Amino acid sequence: MTKPNTGTPTITEVALAAGVSRATVSRTFSRPELLTSETIERVRAAAAQLGYVPNPVARALSTGRAHNIALIVPDIANPFFPPLIRAAQARADEASYAVFLGDSDEKPEREDVLLTKIAAQVDGFILASPRLDEHRIRAHAARRPLILINRDLEGLPRALMDVDVGITQAITHLAELGHRRIAYVSGPPASWANQQRQKAAVKAAKRLGLTLMGIAALHPTYQSGQKAATKLLNTDITATIAFDDLVAQGVMAGLADRGLQIPRDMSVVGFDDVLAARTYPPLTTVAAHCAELGVRAVELLVEILENGRNEAPRIVIPTKLVVRATTSKPAKLPSARRKSLTAAS
Repeated sequence: MTKPNTGTPTITEVALAAGVSRATVSRTFSRPELLTSETIERVRAAAAQLGYVPNPVARALSTGRAHNIALIVPDIANPFFPPLIRAAQARADEASYAVFLGDSDEKPEREDVLLTKIAAQVDGFILASPRLDEHRIRAHAARRPLILINRDLEGLPRALMDVDVGITQAITHLAELGHRRIAYVSGPPASWANQQRQKAAVKAAKRLGLTLMGIAALHPTYQSGQKAATKLLNTDITATIAFDDLVAQGVMAGLADRGLQIPRDMSVVGFDDVLAARTYPPLTTVAAHCAELGVRAVELLVEILENGRNEAPRIVIPTKLVVRATTSKPAKLPSARRKSLTAAS
């Protein structure tokens, strides 16, 4: 092989050093599946010796693909998304794709703008928990391959959580402890995940003969959970299921601020299992395996980009209740005491 020179190595120099054509060098870095392992190894060895790095712009021009994908989330600060983002990025890196990250701030119009602006720079999209309406999502999917996470639209590839199983286990667990009146503290109204969790809770409560009250938190934030706690105090609810762990954490803090103890005075269940082990007391919650959602979504997108699959698989990942320290048998706490606690606060 030739020795490295002092200038920037070119694809021609790599081809000469490896004894192959320029096209073979290009395929080594863009379509290695077309070559033998021996050829790939020889070309990569020559490139490493020369210090050659493929030009991503030139590769994009020759292949028509930039090897970039975009991942759009509604709130990067929500603890559900960092594990998903990290896992998706790691899987994309294994497939030689870079990930562009967008945060829509829970606003469908911003989600629309991000998808439009980034489209020219990426080969495809992963849209996690989108707030956009179906018409706009399908319009974007017609322009670029698009994978959905936690949104079930027929004809589009999607990775979903089996919400019904985890929520049913949570409601059953509370019923077995003796709770008869339960609250569901909801998330964003436009969230498909929130709609599914609420439907599953209503269905399970009805089957078990329980009373289920809906309390709107509107935003999946700690502060929204704290505000929901005040509403809970004016009811005879003895157990609460929150939209996610962050809302559940806010509920627990709001109740504690008003003198109630968890789980003695109120049992609390979260969803996602991203904060649960770090709360005090450790939170009983539904494990949603968010990292796996990220991995599977990237795999779906890469499969479409690399092999041109036109199918629309629907991957469903199971959820499971994880019982910790925030659920117990209901105490006899009169509603009048809750009202007095509210007045005192």
